[in-house]
Amino acid sequence: MANKILGIGIWGTGMIAEFHAQALAEIPNAKLIAAHNRTAEKGKAFAAKHKIAYAETPEALLSNPAIDAICLCTPSGDHLGPALACAKAGKHVIVEKPLEVTLARCDEMIAACKKTGVKIGGILPRRFGAGAIALKAAVDGGRFGKITLASALIPWWRTQEYYDSAAWRGTQQFDGGGALMNQGIHTIDLLLWLMGPAKKVSATMGLVAHKDIEVEDVATGWIEFANGARATVAGSTACWSKNGFPAEIRVHGTTGSAILLDDQLTAFEFESSLPTDVALVSSQSSLKGAGANDPKAIGHAWHKANLTKIIDALIAGQEPVINGPEGRKAVELILAIYQSARNNGAPIQI
Repeated sequence: MANKILGIGIWGTGMIAEFHAQALAEIPNAKLIAAHNRTAEKGKAFAAKHKIAYAETPEALLSNPAIDAICLCTPSGDHLGPALACAKAGKHVIVEKPLEVTLARCDEMIAACKKTGVKIGGILPRRFGAGAIALKAAVDGGRFGKITLASALIPWWRTQEYYDSAAWRGTQQFDGGGALMNQGIHTIDLLLWLMGPAKKVSATMGLVAHKDIEVEDVATGWIEFANGARATVAGSTACWSKNGFPAEIRVHGTTGSAILLDDQLTAFEFESSLPTDVALVSSQSSLKGAGANDPKAIGHAWHKANLTKIIDALIAGQEPVINGPEGRKAVELILAIYQSARNNGAPIQI
């Protein structure tokens, strides 16, 4: 099994598929075989660029015996149908964030894959950076003592042209939400990964700087976690900046505090320090927001790390670290935030 190479297909060849293709090209035990897009011209151009086959139909992609798993790079609210088709065809499913845009759709996907014996790997790549991993190790190691306060801040920018560039962008049906479900989900997922289950939320949201879209471009709220800690959440696509501001996570406790900007720790302080702590801290002055004001400006290193973990698990016959239920968690929290906001900030139990 150690020498097995996993054959991969890509379903949907928009912007995010490029990051998948670039990452897969650098993973030794993966081979990108073919791609499908419902717009043949775009799909053929993608296939030619990456020197792979173009599957004229979903059936052609699904029936290819060289393909073991398929990366779903379709719009967020169009993950379920392809996932069900993959499960029926016996292909493992690798799903871009979010898993889906409603819990019912997430659950249907998870149940179908479980029934057919295929596995789900979720793409939430910010968990796989060195800074995030170091912060998670400190939380799990109890170095913060009793965690008391945290925050997630995503002060990003998207132009009106971004939303106008595709008919599905900014729609409830296919985006499922805006600044939180689309852009903020990475940081919100990190917050959950670090803090554990959320217990209660309250929030407000609005559309203040864009037009002709159905989703929020600003949202703020608070979260109470099962461990007793509280956190604030703020996300927006209406925060202009020249180079983009990093997404920020803060974690504070009775014996430690840390700040993570994108994947760089700018503060990592503990009552009982370790010699390695100082080496983990970076200067804030050199940081730019990864994808903060340009969704194409993120590189593919995090995707590579995320996909490598999924592919290794699939080859070994194991569950990916981010599987269906794990990928569902951030969707559940964001939907609870939306529910509270639609009800004038009424607290929602999770």
